[in-house]
Amino acid sequence: MSYKISEKTRAKIDELRKIYPQKEAVLIPALHEMQKEAGWVSEDAIDALSACLGLPYARVKGVVTFYTMFNRAPVGKYHLQVCRNISCHSMGAPRILSHLKEKLRIAEGETTEDGLFTLSTVECLGSCGTAPVIAVNEKYHENMSVEKTDMLLRELGLQQ
Repeated sequence: MSYKISEKTRAKIDELRKIYPQKEAVLIPALHEMQKEAGWVSEDAIDALSACLGLPYARVKGVVTFYTMFNRAPVGKYHLQVCRNISCHSMGAPRILSHLKEKLRIAEGETTEDGLFTLSTVECLGSCGTAPVIAVNEKYHENMSVEKTDMLLRELGLQQ
């Protein structure tokens, strides 16, 4: 195992243990802390957290692979996640996704050469009343259109 949980993250995990005495309850917030630090959760990080919390590797891996909020590979500075659930789909998400692929010149799951943008789809962002939605890192952009998407990309630094 080559991954080592930093002292800063370990201290946060220790604080979480005081709040959540059950190690299962610490798992998701601990994963968030690890991802905050590295930008993603590697296999070695899963192994290290498993040992740290005393949970089976399969349990930690299952949580990481189940929730789309955990990145399993490095992502760009801006992780664009387009909701593909029924509300977003019917309100134009496929058109926005296609536009993003064209503008960024990448496919789903890819990162631009400059490392600025990663494009993903997610099953549901839980904001159906404001569909279509694009999450940029952890911030939601709601009621999106192709035009609003272009404005967002400019704000994020896309040179067109």
